[in-house]
Amino acid sequence: MSSLPLITAAERRRRLGRRHRLAPSARAATVPEAADAVIGLHATDASTVFLSARARLTEGGPEMVERALYEDVSLVRLLSMRRTLFAVSTELAPYVDSSTARAIAAKERRNFLKRLADDGHGLDADWLAGAESATLDALDSHGPSTGSQLSAAVPVLRRKVTVERGGKYEAEVGVATHVIRLLAADGRIRRDRPRGSWTSSQYRWVHTEPWPAVPPAEARAELARRWLRSYGPATEADLKWWTGWTLTDARKALAAVGPDTVRLDDGTTALVSPGDTGPEPEQEPWAALLPALDPSAMGWADRGFHLDPAHRPALFDYAGNIGPTVWWNGRIVGGWAQRAGGEIVHRLLGDPGGEAERAIAAEADRLAAWVGEARITPRMRTPLERELAAG
Repeated sequence: MSSLPLITAAERRRRLGRRHRLAPSARAATVPEAADAVIGLHATDASTVFLSARARLTEGGPEMVERALYEDVSLVRLLSMRRTLFAVSTELAPYVDSSTARAIAAKERRNFLKRLADDGHGLDADWLAGAESATLDALDSHGPSTGSQLSAAVPVLRRKVTVERGGKYEAEVGVATHVIRLLAADGRIRRDRPRGSWTSSQYRWVHTEPWPAVPPAEARAELARRWLRSYGPATEADLKWWTGWTLTDARKALAAVGPDTVRLDDGTTALVSPGDTGPEPEQEPWAALLPALDPSAMGWADRGFHLDPAHRPALFDYAGNIGPTVWWNGRIVGGWAQRAGGEIVHRLLGDPGGEAERAIAAEADRLAAWVGEARITPRMRTPLERELAAG
């Protein structure tokens, strides 16, 4: 018999409910608190940030999330873990930037400079630096601007380059998107209010200052420490997958934290924060409707403790992205969608019981009231979401 502490799947689900701020008694008072609970909110799809925050907040509508993003700027979007856009608190942002975003930004820059060189028209690092400087000057002069407004104001952004020259997929592409993306990846500009509602991804951009430098090893250790507290028990393979780090970097970060080892139901071992082997306090039953790519559904490479493998075909797209999900007490039990008329509809993939059905229906009503007149179509669409949305 192993002497390692046992953490059961049921215990992991209790941890998820409280630590991810999904149980009603554990919900957060502020948007940064909600984001910090799961390290960051997935932000590729504009509406996901809002819906993930909503599920974890005690009160407040979309305007509360907008205030955090665009007025207080207590929440910011960074191209970071797994080369994906996340919204993280400004407290955590320097650590995410140094541990993850810097390396991604450097690779993005190398790739774009190679594309310029392959084009063969003399555009190089000096040209790129000039284009970036002119873009920042335009933002200083004109204030928050969309990509199209920046292209109109900065002639060099209207340049085009040829990619795949001589090949089957040869094409001319504009440089504006790439220059803006590099400036954002370097932390020299950030996304401001979009054109349209909170569901829009047509952002305006503003000039900002890069994040304070943190030694990368220190930053990775801090991120690993927080991740273990939110997602433990978990494995080094989970951390490597979630961050996109090399296995060596993941192992070094975990070694700096000094986690404890526990055993799981299936006899395998996993890691938790130092001293975090005790039982989670009991909590009330809870239901949640989470958006596509919500962190609670994407925090581990192996999600067997909260997801029945038989449900994957309905809930995931072809690339492995999870769609909108219905939860009951830490387990994914179905999916949901919004129809064209605004109705929130859901389907349970099994029978969680009458109490669960009533709680889920009440949560669907709460979501519908929060969304109001907005219309939500996930960027990553799954079979069940498409079927429900079509009616």
